[in-house]
Amino acid sequence: MKTIFKKLKDLWNYFSTYEKIWYISILVLSFVFAFLFPEEDTNGINGKLIMLLYLLDIIFNITCELLISKQSKWNFIVSLLVEVTEILTLVLLSYRFATMAVTIFFWIPIDIISFINWNKHPDKEDDLLTEVRKLSPKQEIIVLSAIVIWTLGIGTFLTTLDFGTEIFHGNQTFEMIVCYLDACVSALGIANGLFILLRYREQWIVWYLSAILESVINILSGQIVLLVLKAGYLTNTTYGYIKWTKYIKEHNNKSKKDEVLDI
Repeated sequence: MKTIFKKLKDLWNYFSTYEKIWYISILVLSFVFAFLFPEEDTNGINGKLIMLLYLLDIIFNITCELLISKQSKWNFIVSLLVEVTEILTLVLLSYRFATMAVTIFFWIPIDIISFINWNKHPDKEDDLLTEVRKLSPKQEIIVLSAIVIWTLGIGTFLTTLDFGTEIFHGNQTFEMIVCYLDACVSALGIANGLFILLRYREQWIVWYLSAILESVINILSGQIVLLVLKAGYLTNTTYGYIKWTKYIKEHNNKSKKDEVLDI
């Protein structure tokens, strides 16, 4: 039986030098930004509590992102912690209800189902990895069309509601813009969740777009510390896309060679 020290050492060695530098850098920057840009009290909620939730969200998210890039099924367990933290944050701030609904009714179930599905598709040579693949052009067009329709429909609906949040300080223009951005992010989130469930590489592209829109929302909402997380998303998304693409290319080449040998 391995000792705790041995397990921690194995965990440390599991990540590459780049991954460790990326993770620690995001953590340090998050705490620096939390100190430089403290949160104000909002909706009667203490700003320090809000900031604590932001920091927990960052810690859980970057852990999850790193595990996804490594094609690890354990990312879904960490993702459940992300969902709980984000739901609590959105409830306290009383906004982004499209994202909240998607998180509750889609992301939590999809994380559990994805964990089970990824368990069924381990890499044939390395069981720490999960087999991944890519979409066809036809599938990409269908997904893009669905995202546009969802964004316009849900975004328009959200603009008719009054949530009474103080986060925009009465700026109705910002509130309306965020309604549509929130609708689009929720649509991208659904696409991302399905792609992850089915192990498609394009989940990184969707996540990249989502991170950009989330950054705009964070700026309009004054959530400066969360921009550190989005910077982490953008860098790790690039890293994850390259790793998955390399794996798919090598896997396909190997499959072709095996077919030739079988003949």
